Formats: sequence, structure tokens, C-alpha cells
Amino acid sequence: MKKLLLSLLCIITYSSLSAQWTEQATGFIAPSRGLDEIQIVDANVVWATAYDGLVTTNVVQEFTKTTNGGTTWTPGIINVGDPTLGINNICPISGTTAWVSAVNGTSGLGSVIYKTSDGGLTWAQQNPLGFSVAGTSFVNFVHFFDANIGFAAGDPLNGEFEIYTSADGGDTWTLVPAANIPAPQSGEYGYNNGNIAIGSTIWMPTNRGRILKSTDMGMTWTVSQAPLTDFGGTAQSGRLAFSDANNGCLLKTVGTTYTYYTTTNGGVTWSAATPFSGTRRILNYIPGTTSIVATSQAAPVGTSFSNNNGTTWTDLEPGGVTQRGVTDFLNASTGWAAGFNTNATTGGIYRLATPLSNADFETSSKFKVYPNPANNTVTIGVTGIESYKLIVTDLMGKVVLEKSFFGIENTVDISALSSGAYFFTLNVDNKSQTVKIIKN
Repeated sequence: MKKLLLSLLCIITYSSLSAQWTEQATGFIAPSRGLDEIQIVDANVVWATAYDGLVTTNVVQEFTKTTNGGTTWTPGIINVGDPTLGINNICPISGTTAWVSAVNGTSGLGSVIYKTSDGGLTWAQQNPLGFSVAGTSFVNFVHFFDANIGFAAGDPLNGEFEIYTSADGGDTWTLVPAANIPAPQSGEYGYNNGNIAIGSTIWMPTNRGRILKSTDMGMTWTVSQAPLTDFGGTAQSGRLAFSDANNGCLLKTVGTTYTYYTTTNGGVTWSAATPFSGTRRILNYIPGTTSIVATSQAAPVGTSFSNNNGTTWTDLEPGGVTQRGVTDFLNASTGWAAGFNTNATTGGIYRLATPLSNADFETSSKFKVYPNPANNTVTIGVTGIESYKLIVTDLMGKVVLEKSFFGIENTVDISALSSGAYFFTLNVDNKSQTVKIIKN
């Protein structure tokens, strides 16, 4: 059976909520539905996949979705043609379109990719000739960067990692040439989760402690060795998190010893090992910042926060309130954390109730960003700051502009950007401020 990188606990507790999170109902009829993945498309559209929190080995082919920022969630069935296939991951790009990969994690018989174009009402198989060698092919991950360009990757087949790309929304697929992919080591394979995509960059950890990486949407790949021997073993494991294409962290687990590393070059090299100082170990970045949210489904449950890339941690929920599972964040003000439902109208997911203020500048007086809406240029005025870094992301979290500035006033050319909403994140030292700008 292929191991997951994150062991999901089935101990269910319900109690009063901290002001940090607001409970929302995922809509699942069956009780104790947990969430193994949350994917934010924008501030309104979010998809999540479910698992059975009471019997975690049960196959659950269910998702839930909101198109109004979590005010209401609508659950649905992911019909992949075989009730024995477990959902590996989901990749939505809108409220109507999403892809999933699925596999029989026990026998390895059956690996498929399915797509919905009607919000999850129906699902259609894609790439039927890929991942089709029974007992050998094993799909790990599917990801689309937009409505057309995507890839799917799996374990080695015939001595090479089985990776396909698509340029037409998944209607047709092309096998990536072996020359474009590092050769696998003996017995090497990937994992069903723990894979990451930010912008055009992809990371895929393996059972040999290596990280396959592509910076061109899956067309070519490199490999590097992380400071561990296995990302999902029983004796040793680790989990990656990235803030952007370069900056990330790795939490290594050996028994009850937790070791922390950071990278500034996209995982090619890692810092010296340091003991992990946090107590909650499901880590996720606020995109484009050095701020990390840590959650836990094991004691001490709850949420912690670091605004200095994991050097120190602040307990946001002292005393332990309830279990917080996987998270996803659009920015410091918008994010969700997984929970467990009681029934169709109670519980299952939490929305960030208040901005992570200790990640931001106190008051808005440090920066002024105008005009808003804007046409071709945006002006940034600052007080009391000599230099800062600007990261501009679209609603899908893709970095579209990144620059460093000096001085009290700077003009940013946004004429090349498409009309729509963008997030301007301004970083100084370990603090950040995010402003939403509308481009006409």
C-alpha cells in the first residue's frame, strides 16, 4: 500500500472556537468527514476533498465546494468509474473546472485522471492510455496551471518516471521524454500527497529523500537530495512547504525528534539542521511571505504562527481548542483549516476570522498604494522604511511581478497585466502588508 506523507488522525473532538477561526459547515451527510486537501481558487471559490475520520482506510470519493467564500458549502461525489480508487489530489482552476488523480492504494491496480467542467456534477476520464500498466503505473499528482496547460506525474515505468503534459485542458497528453527527467534510483517512487506547485514550479518528494523539480510546468526536471532518506517512511519522514519559487522549509521527523531546515534556492540546498521549536507540525506559508501557520490534529491541537520563517512561534490558541488539519491561504486575511463535521449543517472546516495581524504592519500607515482601481501604473508611498520587496500575485496565487524598491515613493508599471484583481504584498524584514488592487 502506498503511504501518504501525512497521517490523518481519526480522534474527533468538538469544543468552543477561538476567535482566530470561524466554523463553517462542509455539508457532508456522513459524520466525522475530515478534509485531506483544501485548494483555494480565489477569495470566493474553494474546493476540498474528504476522508473518513472514523475509519481512515475507507475509500471516500467526495468533495465539497464553496463559491461564496464559505457562506455555503456544497458537497458532491467524484465519480472516477471505480469505487475502490482513492482520490490522491484535486486541482481546481474555477468554480466549474477541476481535475483529480485517483489510484488503488492497496493493489496498485487502477490509476486514473478525471476532469469536471460543470462544478463536480459529472466527471470524465482523461489520458486513458497513461498510467495504464496494471500493478506498475501509479499516478501521484495532477496539476493544471490554467485552463489549458497541465501535467500528471507518477512512479517509474520502464525505468523512468511516468510524467505527461497537456496543452489543451487534458484532451490530449504527451509523455515527457526520458532525457528530460532524472533517472530514478533503485526502488524509488513518489507519494500521493506532499507534492507542491507554485507558479510554474513543481516539487515532488520521493521515498529516497530526493526532490524532483520542474520550473517550466513539467516539461523538464531536475533532482536534488534533501537532508533525509525518505519523505514518507516509518523510521524517517519529512514534509515540504514553500512560500514562493525559492523560499521554503522542511520539517524532518525521526521518531519523536523534529528537525527544521529552510531553503532559499527552491530546495537545491538546505540550511543547517536546527531543532524544531514549534509544537504543531502541519506547516503552511502565507504565500510570498516568511509567515508560517502551523496546525495540529494531535495534542496540543490548535494553531501556532511564525512571522520569521519558523525561528519562533506564537500560540494563537492557548490551551488547545479543537483539531485543526491541513490549511490553505490566499493571503494573511483569507484562509481555511480542515476540521471534522458533526452532520450536514455543523462543522467540517474553519475560515480565518481575523487577519494574522502579527504578520502584518501595525496600522496601514507604513504603505499607501494608489490609485485603486488602477489602469497602467500603481504608486507605492512609504514612511519610515528605506527599502522593501514587492510581490504581486493573481487570484490563483501565481506570482506575476516581483521587485525590490528603495525610497519613499515608487511607481509600478502594471500595463502588461490583464484586467482583474491582484494582491500586492509588501515585505520588510519579517513583516508584510497585503493590499488588493483592481486593474482596469
